[in-house]
Amino acid sequence: MNRFTSQSIYLFLSLIVFLNSTFVQGQSFSQAEVTRWQQQAKQVTITRDTWGIPHIYGKTDADVVFGLLFTQCEDDFDRVEDNYITSIGRLAEVEGESALYHDLRARLFMDTTQAIAIYKKSPIWMKNLLDAFADGTNYYLHTHPNVRPKLLKRFQPWMPLMFSEGSIGGNISVVSTDRLKDFYEQRKTSWINDFDKYEREPVGSNGFAIAPAKSATKNALLLINPHTSFYFRSEVHMVSTTGLNTYGAVTWGQFFVYQGFNENCGWMHTSSSADSMDEYLETIEKKNNVLYYRYGDALKPVRTKKIRLPYKSSNGIQYKEFTLYWTQHGPIVGEKGDKWIAVDMMNTPLNALEQSYLRTKAKGYASFQEVMRLNGNASNNTVFADRDGNIAYWHGNFMPKRDTKFDWSQPVDGSNPATEWKGLHSVKEIVQVHNPATGWIQNCNSTPFTVSGSSSPVKSQYPIYMAPDAENYRGINAAHVLSHKSTFTLDTLISAANDPHLAAFDDLIPPLLAAYKTVSGDSVNKAKDLSEAIKTLQTWDKNYGKTSVGTTLAVLWGEKIQRLARSRVPADQRLDYLSLAAFVGSNTSPQEKVTTLTEVLNELTRDFGTWKTPWGDINRYQRLTGKIQETYDDQQPSIPVGFTPSAWGSLAAYGAKTYPGTKKRYGNVGNSFVAVVEFGKKVKARSVVTGGQSSKPGTQHFTDQAPMYCEGQFKDVWFYPEDVRQHVEKTYHPGEK
Repeated sequence: MNRFTSQSIYLFLSLIVFLNSTFVQGQSFSQAEVTRWQQQAKQVTITRDTWGIPHIYGKTDADVVFGLLFTQCEDDFDRVEDNYITSIGRLAEVEGESALYHDLRARLFMDTTQAIAIYKKSPIWMKNLLDAFADGTNYYLHTHPNVRPKLLKRFQPWMPLMFSEGSIGGNISVVSTDRLKDFYEQRKTSWINDFDKYEREPVGSNGFAIAPAKSATKNALLLINPHTSFYFRSEVHMVSTTGLNTYGAVTWGQFFVYQGFNENCGWMHTSSSADSMDEYLETIEKKNNVLYYRYGDALKPVRTKKIRLPYKSSNGIQYKEFTLYWTQHGPIVGEKGDKWIAVDMMNTPLNALEQSYLRTKAKGYASFQEVMRLNGNASNNTVFADRDGNIAYWHGNFMPKRDTKFDWSQPVDGSNPATEWKGLHSVKEIVQVHNPATGWIQNCNSTPFTVSGSSSPVKSQYPIYMAPDAENYRGINAAHVLSHKSTFTLDTLISAANDPHLAAFDDLIPPLLAAYKTVSGDSVNKAKDLSEAIKTLQTWDKNYGKTSVGTTLAVLWGEKIQRLARSRVPADQRLDYLSLAAFVGSNTSPQEKVTTLTEVLNELTRDFGTWKTPWGDINRYQRLTGKIQETYDDQQPSIPVGFTPSAWGSLAAYGAKTYPGTKKRYGNVGNSFVAVVEFGKKVKARSVVTGGQSSKPGTQHFTDQAPMYCEGQFKDVWFYPEDVRQHVEKTYHPGEK
């Protein structure tokens, strides 16, 4: 006899529907919360212009932040959530055990308890913004019940206090997770200096400022050109009736314009190598089963804490226990010989958030500099311009005072009290320039001592740790472009930002041509293809271009010969890109230089049918899915791109690589949000982003800016209400259908 009646089957199916609905809905919200959010939403108006860019208007700044987070979630909720999963140290719950040390690293520098305590002590204006951040995000989840978060079903107002590294605060990412694993699992491997930035592909941005003396309109000009992973930030406009009116790039999940402008001034941040953090070698002793570290003549107890970190597994959520350690210098992140390594870096997230937000309301040079006194920016340089005609540059911001008798590029003795930080340098003491006589400023993640040509700061006047940054080929090209032109407009500033010269090959190609002459008697090297390729490089103007075969040969050969040279660099020697070019010349033989070019010709012929393949046929832009981890397909449409990786001196940077199943290269890092701004009686600006405003395939703004982006062309920015009204796509309140 069948035990199930039709009624019981109906009830069973209803239960399944209910449970599924509950799962989709995620975290439930109280009616009081929803009512409050609905009321706040009525105070927020979002106007999407014809590019899909949100212009968010509200009565208070908190209203605007509420609307900003709602629009960010509309455009790319996955990236908003992913940034917070990472920053609050819960990545392993999504990605599994392999991500445990990313989470451990986050917990070493900041945990939930600390963040909540800081939130509770925050000034009321900041607390209002933090509340608005959480409310806007949660209201999006409430009004979009079909959105399924990977992990975070409710956002909390303290979360941004744990997102104060990288682009706005310290930068815990320089601490290697491999080294953490070695230490906390007691593995023994060779020691590596995590802070060695010289061996990395520079992805960190260009900023130009032009003084009125070199401006056709006698107004200051600013170029904003960050190089990031694609789709890392979105373009927004935030306006309140209480003095907020700012436009620019916002990192997903953050509530302030990171690089942008208001009616009075603009700011561009470039990643800095200014030394704002240090490693300390701690002498550890164990007595009566208690750990101590030596400090002067005293022994101080090591602070310890046991934690259980969750991670996803095939059997559900599992846990792994750790005992974490700290000295007065900071968390223990590894060991060298018999010493433990502690890292001291900026850990003032409230200052970081306050500075990041308040600078968006700066009135000009003096006002902006006053905000910088919060010393809340440890990872950036700043290029600045304002409507009064000021242009300025600051190299870093958070800068500890140290005893200059020590080499701060290396770990120092933590037991020696003389290595203790002695407070912070004031804003006036850091490396900077204000209204240089040359009339221009450039920084491309390079030394500040060439920032304004002959008006640059003098290196000998500053401690070495303030600016150990090396020169790079983008910096060389930028200085050349800005110094050789007498007058700039927005159009010619865009042209300068896209200058195609690849200065690295001014150094790299001549040794190759000389090598060919040296070994040309070898029968292997008499091949017609090789001879033609050499002639191509001889006549190449060293400018990138979509139709340029010279660019193809130079970049592919340059990559190969530098990989060969890097393998010969002594372990204790650090090379910047200029030094590496010199190393290539002297530490690879003539035969190796020529043979490497032959390998490039063979590989191009194998993959594309001919070595005479234009750069644009190989170097492509493609966006298929909108996912954080994009996929690429040679059989699907893509767009040719002339820009190259920044290592070769390409100001418009475009890092691309092949992927499984592809022979073409597809971009994933480089130019992202790019803008030029003129500060007159009214602000004029133009901008472009990688692809478009939306992350949803098939929508109008998924790739509508891609053709312009790939050509280095810009759209007009609609900043004033009368301009926005003429270019309206949609106007609504958050939550409206």
